[in-house]
Amino acid sequence: MQKANASRAIITSRENVHWLTGFWTHPLMKSAAVIDLEGNCTLFAPNSEPEFHAASQVEVFEASPLCTLRQDQIELILGKVESPATLNATEFSDCPVCFREKMADNIVDIGPEILKLRRTKDSDEVDMLRHAIACTDAMYRKAREIIEPGITELEVFSKLQRAGVLAAGEPLTACGNDYRSNAPGGPPRDRKVEAGELMILDLGPAYRGYNADNCRTFSVNPTPNDEQMKAWGVIRSVLDMVESEVRPGASCKALYEKAKGMLDEYKKDSFFHHLGHGIGLFPHEAPHLNPTWDEVFQVGDVFAAEPGLYTEELKAGIRIEENYLVTEHGIEKLTSTPIEIQR
Repeated sequence: MQKANASRAIITSRENVHWLTGFWTHPLMKSAAVIDLEGNCTLFAPNSEPEFHAASQVEVFEASPLCTLRQDQIELILGKVESPATLNATEFSDCPVCFREKMADNIVDIGPEILKLRRTKDSDEVDMLRHAIACTDAMYRKAREIIEPGITELEVFSKLQRAGVLAAGEPLTACGNDYRSNAPGGPPRDRKVEAGELMILDLGPAYRGYNADNCRTFSVNPTPNDEQMKAWGVIRSVLDMVESEVRPGASCKALYEKAKGMLDEYKKDSFFHHLGHGIGLFPHEAPHLNPTWDEVFQVGDVFAAEPGLYTEELKAGIRIEENYLVTEHGIEKLTSTPIEIQR
């Protein structure tokens, strides 16, 4: 804010309010935070002051009178903000028009700077991510017990969600994307898995807003076939390469290009997505292991690496995804579930 000559800012995105104040808003509720150069932070919270927060003070607005959710919560927050015309900084990508119309004329965008600050995870944030990752361990243990020919993808999904919630000790704030067999990914269907198929489970349970994101592939048969094992070996070699080469200052783009070359040796273009991404309060954060960006790894990054191979012969692919913390000397692997595809 000092660099941008901004004296007073309002933050409205759910993730950034949480990052600043420690308050994670219910998905149907709104919140905001106002910060100034003197170090004051006012949290605007729905219905009552939260049990835990790190704000200087809290302003409460009535988001659900007599338990009816209001849809004009942003306007209610705006009515609580003192001297909105003195606000001269916000997140352009998220701040509603009704706010910006009442703010100063010389508004600056501090959203990109907040994302840069959020990229480096503090120790308490790493602890939250470790807890979310532990939920995936419980979910994969359950997957090994239940995946067999005849079970439906929806049955697998529901039983894994139960395992994740029990491991978290409370409802999850996200659950991940991919629960399909004989497919590269997608939400679960009321479809029975069949012998010979591979089932990709890309699990992303979130604990109090912090997203784990790691993937394992399961053989519906007790034992995968030779071609599936060959592809798995190539993917494992890529993960070994990631673990040996990532360090502060290493190029994310160069890492992607090297991994793509290794995977193309199995079958050209059978790997068609990014190599990975940062994780935190948003499922995909910096650093981007993607040639669209040209970034380098930094101390404090928490990222996922997810090489995969997809062909009809594999029925229909293998993806293995690990989560890592970048340290001063290299990386620490945060995931512990075995990566073998045998059940």
